[in-house]
Amino acid sequence: MKVLAIIPARYASVRLPGKPLLAETGKPLIRHVVENARRADRLERVVVATDDQRIYDAVEGFGGQAVMTSPDHTCGTDRINEAAGLLGLADEDIVVNVQGDEPDMPAKCIDRLIETLEASGAPMATLAAPMGLAEAGDPSRVKVVLAADGSAMYFSRAVIPYDRDEAGVGYLWHLGVYAYRVGFLKEFSAMQPTPAERTEKLEQLRALENGKTIAVAVVDYDGIGIDTPADYEAFVAGMKSCGDKD
Repeated sequence: MKVLAIIPARYASVRLPGKPLLAETGKPLIRHVVENARRADRLERVVVATDDQRIYDAVEGFGGQAVMTSPDHTCGTDRINEAAGLLGLADEDIVVNVQGDEPDMPAKCIDRLIETLEASGAPMATLAAPMGLAEAGDPSRVKVVLAADGSAMYFSRAVIPYDRDEAGVGYLWHLGVYAYRVGFLKEFSAMQPTPAERTEKLEQLRALENGKTIAVAVVDYDGIGIDTPADYEAFVAGMKSCGDKD
């Protein structure tokens, strides 16, 4: 059984075009993501799946591995599914979907995700982290509510659960990193988009609406993805303060 990460990376971005190739730190952003993922003990390989020759060339240029995929995919999961096929992965192999704009995801969290998938027997696993009420009110921060067995009941951009009695419930922020068996990845990509998925614009709801279990591990993480120029500027400032320009 193989365990690898596939990082979907496309050039087009409404809020931050060319994001994977931004290099004010001295390295393109996609290199930061790849090198960070390589620190995970459980990963055997890290592969970038892209539809852009510039990204492909940049990854190969710093010694990474990339595969070219179709420009027609509407979500990262479909791109990863194509990449898994191009890599000749078997149904029992495990693929971790690491977001191309998450350069700070701790390697120990990736390892925890893989362990959660293996221990749960679920076809799919993801991560969540505690968050406060002020953060929960941000629709860009997706929330998840868990069942007693630790699996996901629902994901939403709304504040869930609704704290009717103002009892100070805890909120969980869903981190957009997933692990799947390749066999389920194929099955998921063959499913049609579902009503809640289309409404919330959250593709993981497609699995829940089809009766599939998503195992969730709660981890200690407070990083953010890079979606805007301000996000990237903050990341660059953090790298410079650490002296990381090698």
